[in-house]
Amino acid sequence: MKIFPAKKNRGIAVLVVLVAITVLTLLAGAFAYSMKVETRLALNADHDEQLLWLGRAGVERARWILAQEPTAYSSLQQVWAGGGGEGPETNGVLAGISLDNFPVGEGSVSLKFIELESKININTAPAPLLKQVLTAQGADAGDINTVSDSILDWISAGDATRPAGAKSDYYQGMNPPYYAKDAPMDDISELLLVKGVSLAMFKGGSVTNDQGAAFQHHHLGFGNAPGQTPDYAFGLQDVFTPFSTGRVNILTASDTVLQLIPGMDTAAVQAIETARDSDPPIRNVGQLLAAASIPAAAQAQIQNYVGVQGSTYEVHATARIGDYSREYVAVLFRSGANVDVFSFYWK
Repeated sequence: MKIFPAKKNRGIAVLVVLVAITVLTLLAGAFAYSMKVETRLALNADHDEQLLWLGRAGVERARWILAQEPTAYSSLQQVWAGGGGEGPETNGVLAGISLDNFPVGEGSVSLKFIELESKININTAPAPLLKQVLTAQGADAGDINTVSDSILDWISAGDATRPAGAKSDYYQGMNPPYYAKDAPMDDISELLLVKGVSLAMFKGGSVTNDQGAAFQHHHLGFGNAPGQTPDYAFGLQDVFTPFSTGRVNILTASDTVLQLIPGMDTAAVQAIETARDSDPPIRNVGQLLAAASIPAAAQAQIQNYVGVQGSTYEVHATARIGDYSREYVAVLFRSGANVDVFSFYWK
């Protein structure tokens, strides 16, 4: 006599088999994914050293390019700035040099130069210039003296505090507490630690204080209505640098920076930009100011702040190997044909 199992038992067996197959499939998939992740991590580790040396190679190429450039002046038409070159450059060793994706070994490197003389040195800017920058930015009247005095207190040694400034006793009351630098800034982001400087003021535009600002309560302005977001014409990070010779290069500075120089106005800036890009271009401060029809008294004032030479460069070297890339940043200082590396780090 044949005995047939109940249909109910057969259904349960099928379900058990399906569940087992599903679990095994998920485990196999998880294992395969973990192996893929491990493989990718291993590849990343293998590429780390290669990318580092590609970044260093890019910085060496940047040093070589700067060493070939004219030393009497520095302009946006030159090769380092992505221009086609001017004067001897057009027929010299830099003719045809590309800054983008040039091959190095198994990878490639792209370079971007930022001449720091195109900005204002925060460590050497006097109080009137700091206040002019803050006024042009659109800072509240109550912030201008606070921020200006606090910047000067931050970068100067000693315990003496300016009327609206701050030293360590103020910053020790913050949460978390910290000390004033009492020395020149090494990174422009230090401004975010200075009394009175908000994230919006640092970045420009209408950035709200809660978007990554470590010390929101530093903003002490009184010109905005409750709940109103400040809207700044530009960011302090756009016009200040902690490294430069101290004189703004009138040939490479943006119109924003040029208008911040005492004695300048909009018409003068436009005339200077036209003259420095003319054919042939003007490469002398006195001739540029004369071409801009700036009064003699204003010319004398402007010449205290400007020059035509670039000596300090922030170089961004983006190294690539296949789908992997990494950006390295170096600060280079040029003195004649000698170009030295001041700092080098992975961004």
